[in-house]
Amino acid sequence: MPASLLVLNGPNLNLLGVRDPDMYGPASLGAIEDALAEAFPAVTFEFDQSNGEGVLIDRLHRAHEQGLDGVVFNPGGYTHTSVALRDAVAAIDPPVVEVHLSNVHGREDFRRTSRIAPECVGQISGFGAAGYHLGVRALVVPDGGR
Repeated sequence: MPASLLVLNGPNLNLLGVRDPDMYGPASLGAIEDALAEAFPAVTFEFDQSNGEGVLIDRLHRAHEQGLDGVVFNPGGYTHTSVALRDAVAAIDPPVVEVHLSNVHGREDFRRTSRIAPECVGQISGFGAAGYHLGVRALVVPDGGR
């Protein structure tokens, strides 16, 4: 199971634990990252977060250049709007799992469409911080552990 993964988070996710904890949960982004590192000790993680679309695109490109084994990506609000992020995911080799803390399909209509998901190997939403664990598992355990 040794693997090198990027866990990449988009806009406003730096405010986890503070911003609408009833919707997104009480855990901070740092706590989620620490829990992943503890749960998957054989995985080498790189963690990054940006509120800027271009920075996220550059980081996806760098994951490709580094030859990382996969990306767990929560694009936040860019999920529904960014053709540029969709194109970046489509252009890189590492498989990408899209993750959302809330169930985007049970929220406002505009949140139900992801421009990025069609270029990902899968999408996980609605399981809170556990979604990140499921995303890692999908990338590092053969057949997602089935």
